[in-house]
Amino acid sequence: MSPASVSLDLDNQWAYLKTQGIDGWQDFPSYLDLVTPRILSLLSELNLPITFFVVGKDASLEKNHAALRSITEAGHEIANHSFLHEPWLHLYSDAELRADFEQTEAALLTATGQRPRGFRGPGFSTSPAVRSLLVERGYTYDASLFPTLIGPLARAWFFLTCKLPPEEKAKRSKLYGSLSDSLSSLHPYEIQPSLVEVPVTTTPFFRPPIHLSNHLFLYTVSEPLARLYWRIAITLCRLTSTAPSLLLHPTDFLDATDVPAMAFFPGMKLPSARKIALVRHTLTTLQKHWHLGPMLPHAQSAPTSSSSSYPSPISSPPLQSAIQNPQSAIS
Repeated sequence: MSPASVSLDLDNQWAYLKTQGIDGWQDFPSYLDLVTPRILSLLSELNLPITFFVVGKDASLEKNHAALRSITEAGHEIANHSFLHEPWLHLYSDAELRADFEQTEAALLTATGQRPRGFRGPGFSTSPAVRSLLVERGYTYDASLFPTLIGPLARAWFFLTCKLPPEEKAKRSKLYGSLSDSLSSLHPYEIQPSLVEVPVTTTPFFRPPIHLSNHLFLYTVSEPLARLYWRIAITLCRLTSTAPSLLLHPTDFLDATDVPAMAFFPGMKLPSARKIALVRHTLTTLQKHWHLGPMLPHAQSAPTSSSSSYPSPISSPPLQSAIQNPQSAIS
């Protein structure tokens, strides 16, 4: 079976409130102690290591260290999700970008013992300057492209429902990516020398999203419809030899009784037990058809101009080795 991957953007409660323009995020409220054991329990049950994209600010706060350390102790990969989860990295100056990466990498290394080899921009925010910095800092892959036609529609709906002033909306003008992103490849590829892009998988041909938040939204409308949608997406991935890179979020494991302040978020009325059952079904389906795991081996499987320097997914050392020796993993 060919390699495929699962990642989880570990966006915390404060990050959702900040993006939505809801006051109180400045205190950095956290649900990591609640949701992390749920996520790790399911992944352990499935014997499935994945990639966690962690926000640097969360890693810098002592109150989150136990939860974050439990992720690496369970054998999962840690990747960079920026320091303040601001989906306007394309507006950062070079100095601001460099400071963001330096802060995040230092915080992640302190909190988790890992130095990241992968990056995903918050809200799929990216730019040539971001990718150049990734190459300079020795990253193996980026995962910031979201090849879907739905991105601009999702952004328009967000602007209709959020409480942000016009100047803040302007900062988020590229939230969920651009229309041109829908034309990019669904397969991992070398986006520039020494850097592989692993896009978030969308359904081949028509490009609607298939990440879990979208799947759960359909599930609240109609369970049969959601399951049909998922079967069609997986069938098209198999027919086109598209090894998926599936995206999860903490909200796939939480409901409004867990986090009342986030009752506004789509799908939070669905009980967490039903959500987790759907996540389990989704992941076990993928495991039947692909060698499912974290993003690093998936990225290493991509053809590149320097492919000979990459170990194959089969012969590469286990991820746990990179976790135990984070510095050697980058060298």
